[in-house]
Amino acid sequence: MIPRFGSPRLAAQSYRHRAGAYAVLLRDGSVLLTHQSAPVPEFQLPGGGIERGEPVLQALHREVREETGWRIVPLRRLGVFRRFTYMPEYGIWAEKLCTIYLARPVRLLGPPSEPGHSAMWLPMDEAVERLGNDGDRHFLQSAARMQLPPAGGFRRPLDHRIPEARPRHHR
Repeated sequence: MIPRFGSPRLAAQSYRHRAGAYAVLLRDGSVLLTHQSAPVPEFQLPGGGIERGEPVLQALHREVREETGWRIVPLRRLGVFRRFTYMPEYGIWAEKLCTIYLARPVRLLGPPSEPGHSAMWLPMDEAVERLGNDGDRHFLQSAARMQLPPAGGFRRPLDHRIPEARPRHHR
């Protein structure tokens, strides 16, 4: 069962299903968040809706780039949560299915291109406190407890060489 964070489903309300991909972006003890200034000012994990037919990781890269200006390398999927909310920027009630990834910001490409968004590096404690929803907060705290590889050390390169044959000793 997918955990729900926030308000329960309202029985009399119909909801539009909205899948999204979001990133926990950690570097040197800080967290990269996006601040959305309107319609309601709020700090969020960078990310957003997945377009019809768009692969999830492609949506994650696109949304993080639009909201923060950063190129990322996804490291692992942390989990999924649901939340029921009104989205005033779209005028809809949504059942949001939020897939959260741990990712590493690797290159600043420029300022955010999404209107009303700004990227902000915050210390971990402040980021946890400022996030606008409990699901984002839960996954940020979970990621903070993980041990991350050093920058540039995401994966050990595969060694495709054939090992040298060792002579057999006959008795």
